[in-house]
Amino acid sequence: MSLSSRRSVLVLLALAGCGFTPALGTGGAAQKLMGTVRAEDPKDQLDYDLVGRIEERLGRPQVAVYDLRYAITTATEGVAITGEGAITRYNLTGAVDWTLERDGVRVAGGRVDSFTSYSATGSTVAGLTAKEDAARRLMVILADQIVARLMVAAP
Repeated sequence: MSLSSRRSVLVLLALAGCGFTPALGTGGAAQKLMGTVRAEDPKDQLDYDLVGRIEERLGRPQVAVYDLRYAITTATEGVAITGEGAITRYNLTGAVDWTLERDGVRVAGGRVDSFTSYSATGSTVAGLTAKEDAARRLMVILADQIVARLMVAAP
């Protein structure tokens, strides 16, 4: 058995000894969220990308036990400017304030934030495509953060 394999076995044994249970493992805390969280209906592309990723991670709600409410905010900031004053790179920052409710009572909630970047060099179409891709990537990052927090706070 190699040294790295031995270390892996020791780490697993140590985690098992302290009562560690994987959140998505059989009987894990997050299992009760699978197929039970219904996010608000998307109103625009950002909402659609966020909700799509949450459903990808937690499954589409079969029996909606929990309601997920959210508010997305984004901002664009030029971060690379040429000597002529043209902006060639942007940061797209975003935040989501979210609340998980059961029967109208808040069970969990919080705020997640992150950023992505995109290049504005090239044609107008390439710039718009890069901006849309950055927004999609940002919503995936934010949705993953929400799901991670939901798993930790699984009711």
